[in-house]
Amino acid sequence: MKLSDFFVPEAVIPELQATDRNGVIRELTASLASATGLDEAQAAAISKAVIARENQGSTGFGKGVAVPHVKHPAVKRIMATVGRSSTGVDFAALDRAPVYIVVLLLSPPDNPDQHLASMENIFRHLQRDNFRRFLRQASTKEEINDNIREADELPGG
Repeated sequence: MKLSDFFVPEAVIPELQATDRNGVIRELTASLASATGLDEAQAAAISKAVIARENQGSTGFGKGVAVPHVKHPAVKRIMATVGRSSTGVDFAALDRAPVYIVVLLLSPPDNPDQHLASMENIFRHLQRDNFRRFLRQASTKEEINDNIREADELPGG
């Protein structure tokens, strides 16, 4: 499985407008909903579920990155997007540092193995310093999407 198998290029946000965790989650969910045909009520329900999941434990794993995720019945296929904040957002990350890159992953509830495989794929790439740095430096949707495609082409990608 490659990142490009489940990332939705049209939903990428090169500069998040939200300045807090919940706002970022709502903004990324709305972008995914718009790009994939989910309606407003579904987007609101998904945002609420992602925030509830985040309240159980932060997905800000450090190094300026967070990966909020949820399995939700309104989601029919695994999908993800990424948002970048040049100023950083408090995600209560493990290292207590601001988060600059947020990857939102949404999955249907009936395929937990595919959800885990997607999470592993995302984390494998985010462990690479170059990938994080390139995402953080990207200022356009095209640059971010190029970084995702290039990551797929790396050995072990």
